[in-house]
Amino acid sequence: MRAKTILGLAAAGFVADALWRRSRAARLAVLPAAIPPESGPHDAYHLITALGVTVDDDTRQAAEAYAVEQRLDVLDLIPAGLDAARALELVRRLDPAAFRTTRLARGEGAGHALLVSSHVCERASVVRFSGLTSAEMDELTAKLKRYAPTSTDVAVAPGLQPQAGQPVPERREILRNRWLTELPIYLTGNIGALGLLGAAAVRKPRWGALALAAACAQPYLSTVGTPLRPHDRDRFALLRPVGAPYRWLKVATTADRPDNDMPRLREDYAAELEGGVERFLEAPRADCPWCGGTELRELLLSRDYQQRKPGVFRLDRCGSCGHVFQNPRLSIAGLDFYYRDYYDGLGAMEVERGFRLGAPHYRDRARMLEGHAEPRAWLDVGGGHGHFCLEAREIWPQTRFDALDMAEAVEEAERQGWVDHAHRGMFPDFADKLAGAYDVVSMHHYLEHTIDQKAELDAAAAVLPSGGHLLIEVPDPESPFGRFVGRWWHNWFQPQHLNFIPLGNLKAALAERGLETVAVERGPAHQKIDLLMVTLLMLNRLAPDPDKPWLDQRGRGLRIAGRTAAYLAAGPVVVAAGLTDQALAPLIHRFGGANTYRLLARKL
Repeated sequence: MRAKTILGLAAAGFVADALWRRSRAARLAVLPAAIPPESGPHDAYHLITALGVTVDDDTRQAAEAYAVEQRLDVLDLIPAGLDAARALELVRRLDPAAFRTTRLARGEGAGHALLVSSHVCERASVVRFSGLTSAEMDELTAKLKRYAPTSTDVAVAPGLQPQAGQPVPERREILRNRWLTELPIYLTGNIGALGLLGAAAVRKPRWGALALAAACAQPYLSTVGTPLRPHDRDRFALLRPVGAPYRWLKVATTADRPDNDMPRLREDYAAELEGGVERFLEAPRADCPWCGGTELRELLLSRDYQQRKPGVFRLDRCGSCGHVFQNPRLSIAGLDFYYRDYYDGLGAMEVERGFRLGAPHYRDRARMLEGHAEPRAWLDVGGGHGHFCLEAREIWPQTRFDALDMAEAVEEAERQGWVDHAHRGMFPDFADKLAGAYDVVSMHHYLEHTIDQKAELDAAAAVLPSGGHLLIEVPDPESPFGRFVGRWWHNWFQPQHLNFIPLGNLKAALAERGLETVAVERGPAHQKIDLLMVTLLMLNRLAPDPDKPWLDQRGRGLRIAGRTAAYLAAGPVVVAAGLTDQALAPLIHRFGGANTYRLLARKL
């Protein structure tokens, strides 16, 4: 691309981005200057402050009055003079118009002071109220949003004095928590983009001056006429041509804080892998677990392309009924090994980011009951962290949502208030105890993880009363795309997915248990990530994250550099794959070929 074109696009981009940020900054609420005489009980809220931050009595009283008036449990206080770097970052990440009502939004704030209701502090086990570092404030802000998903908001506090800018190690830690294994890619991409602009500016000085002028104007255009008035705006804007590259380079060259758990994790995984992973597999079976047929053929061989834990896994297809299953199947010990550090531990934050993106999908599932039932009590089996239940409340606000799962996360979901009650254990073990307690049972991407799907369906039939509904969503093993790309189809998800049920098989099994299928959705249930996931899985196969404790640590620096180069080079392909998925979705919705199906059945 020509240097003039690059610089022209950059200048236009800076201006457009600034106007977009200003539209957000302008919507920030401001604490009222006049304090009502009755602002609520003082002990109803706790104030949490960062290191070096002091909140005066007038600001605190105004914040409490505002929180009571708005029925807030968490209020992040933003200094009007917040430094320009954090102000720009804040309005990039936070939409004031939607933040409070977006249940799965990540908690964002200025990192200075938080006003938190006493009962949220208690449920979230908050024990420190002052002297928190920037990284600790960022982590706590994200956590508190989870405990108050629709009663968290932000407001500008004109009387709150701003801190100086964040220390570089704190900035590095915040970015590490947000970007995880992609941090080297993120940092290198930003530095590389600045370098490209600099090189283009040298070749075309006039156009370079235009781009630099737009970059320097961005802090003004983003905040003028809004409640934000960064105290260092002039200095930040003037020095931006050299300040921005300097800050990125400082962050990139600062070492991460030592992870004290990583050496132990590496030792544990090394000890566990000494005997090989074949011991995690049961003996192969010669018959289909669904119909008992013996006409089996190999469908594909796959590795663990997401975590890159060792092992090769085989999927067979039954020639009699079309059921697809892992053969040989993981043992209980194998399931424990391959699940570990995916949904929890090392993988918890990365998976949480993916769950947040699924909010529209969760609401679509809940809407399938519309026109069929008015749910009174809903049990989500395999409820995990409670994301579905939280979003489903928006569709059915009067419904009680409980969840069942084997993992500890379901109990955390209850503590957060995302589910009303958590049951921890295996669903068939709860069937008699829960009989008649729920008029809706759901299983979303749950059956494919289970060892005995028919026992799970038996449990659902036992729990539901006559007229109750069962909602199921699972990967579709008849997906044309899945057959075309084979082992790279994300829904095969080896080795965690053990069984894949064709729609006809599931409908017949439900009918045998007295459940009549009343609705089926394929197009609306489609997950618009087929090509994107093929691209990402191939990239992870080519350049895995060397920091995973079960992978070889030799040549770590070169491996990180190679992974960063591969992902940056493939960036255009990743973007193109994602856009193609979005473009194909309407066609799949209309003509078929979805990767997922959703079924609603009513008990007779």
